[in-house]
Amino acid sequence: MSSNNYYDVTTWPVGNPSEDVGEVINSIIADIKDRQAATDVNNGGKPGAVIYLPPGDYHLRTQVVIDISFLRIQGSGHGFTSSSIRFNVPEDEWPDLHELWPGGSRIIVDLPLGVDGEASDEAKGAAFYIERSGSPRISSVEFSNFCIDGLHFTPDGSELPPENTYVNGKTGIYVASANDSFRVTGMGFIYLENALTIHNADALSIHDNFIAECGSCIELRGWGQASKITDNLIGAGFKGHSIYARNHGGLLITANNIFPRGASSIHLDGVTRSSVTNNRLHSFYPGMVVLAANSSENLVATNHFLRDHEPWTPFLGVDNGLDDLYGLLCVSGNNNSVVGNHFSEVIDAQGIRPAGATPVIIRLLEGAGNFVSNNHVVAMDVHSTSSDSCFSAQVDALLTTGVSDGLAVTAVLVDPGSARNTILDSGTDAQVIADRAVNALRATPTVGFRAAHADSIAGSAPTS
Repeated sequence: MSSNNYYDVTTWPVGNPSEDVGEVINSIIADIKDRQAATDVNNGGKPGAVIYLPPGDYHLRTQVVIDISFLRIQGSGHGFTSSSIRFNVPEDEWPDLHELWPGGSRIIVDLPLGVDGEASDEAKGAAFYIERSGSPRISSVEFSNFCIDGLHFTPDGSELPPENTYVNGKTGIYVASANDSFRVTGMGFIYLENALTIHNADALSIHDNFIAECGSCIELRGWGQASKITDNLIGAGFKGHSIYARNHGGLLITANNIFPRGASSIHLDGVTRSSVTNNRLHSFYPGMVVLAANSSENLVATNHFLRDHEPWTPFLGVDNGLDDLYGLLCVSGNNNSVVGNHFSEVIDAQGIRPAGATPVIIRLLEGAGNFVSNNHVVAMDVHSTSSDSCFSAQVDALLTTGVSDGLAVTAVLVDPGSARNTILDSGTDAQVIADRAVNALRATPTVGFRAAHADSIAGSAPTS
């Protein structure tokens, strides 16, 4: 049985979805609101609707404004393919490429921009803008299985080629008002300055998406609770965050594969009683995970951190401005647990900044009562190389585990602003720098410790 609450943008009589799918979707939303005006009909009244985007390219020249609950916009393929690789291939090689653009059900963001190629304000550059005041909060808006493509980046005044700046004033989805039970699943986001910007989220689910080659990927702003970011493939640009959250409680960040080259992999600002677990994190810079602004009572456990060097020629010399004393994990807050993480620091000692410094892995900058236990640090000094091929350069770097020289690191650094912490089996005595008078410490035993300890006991035992 067909339903009048299911819409196909290619059969809707208003507008041309290929030329401006924004006009079409706004017309559909107006129809839903007109038909579903009553708040209570047979214990229902506003079931919402599904808007379907068949596979194809849809230019968006009018911002979609959503102010109704229970709306699902869905396609038939997230369509991600690397535009960054394409734009850094010599143009005379383009005719031999199998495809030039992302595919699937693809929305191309063609909103008019302001001066110098930037939107006049962040919200106006969003393909989908969601806001509703009053009570209850807007609920159950879902985006599923289509691609939002910003198409091109623009010059930023630097010497970088325009397509490598991560700047264009475009946002994929912008949620401005308090919301409940939103879902973003199976989506593709590419070449947007901001992929997802969501304010005041409750029970938000961002799951199984491909969000990469965007200035910032996921930003949770304002405040929020009981949300989750799970099973995503994510990689921001060097100016932005892969995952950023502010003033959230009960946030679950789990099983994400976060790859370079974001300024941070995960940045938590005033986040409490949340979990960062079982993620694979890869970065070319320090400051991979940051707990800032009194982020407290959080669990950071069983994550894999990999810090190595940028191997791709177009981005050599680009970084996030942090030096190697900052730490791969930097904590400002109280009573956090950092347990069972693996850290691989695989870098060229000649590139350490400041020159001659000992890189820091875990840094407790401010706060008290943090518990750091059973973390494993592997630090290697390797000769860094680069390549014009993004794929082969990064794969080669990831798979190389041959004999390298060891690299001296500070496994845990406790600044004077942090005290009453417990640090167990997360670095040898020489690798942990902390005031023993105000912090509890049990160092990881070094090779030969047991034999030396046994000899000591034997030497002090009485003879018969």
